[in-house]
Amino acid sequence: MDRRYLITAFVYALLGLALGLYMAASHNHGQLVTHAHIMMIGFLISFSYALCYRLWLKAAQGKLMTVQFILHQAGTIGVSIGLFLLYGKFVALEVVDPFLALASFSVFAGVLLMMIQLIKTKTPAA
Repeated sequence: MDRRYLITAFVYALLGLALGLYMAASHNHGQLVTHAHIMMIGFLISFSYALCYRLWLKAAQGKLMTVQFILHQAGTIGVSIGLFLLYGKFVALEVVDPFLALASFSVFAGVLLMMIQLIKTKTPAA
């Protein structure tokens, strides 16, 4: 799972950096919030999860791990798309707000499940 998270972290890093480069080149920083969220919940948290799996949860397996991965990825993609649509003025807040709320709760649930896995693990991976 650590490799899967590491790869997705760098995919998010490339997407976030590409959006940042576009904003710099166009002098239009309207997607700053989207860029920040892609980098933080996409790259940084995914990278942190990769470290957690490598250092503490190396032997972890099962449904909880898979559900945690799916929740985080679905939430991150949902937040990123929702914010892009909102700050790009493609949709109104009233339309995208429920979608953003659901995606945010998905990310929250992913963090919660990671914490549960870490608490359940008594010793670090060897």
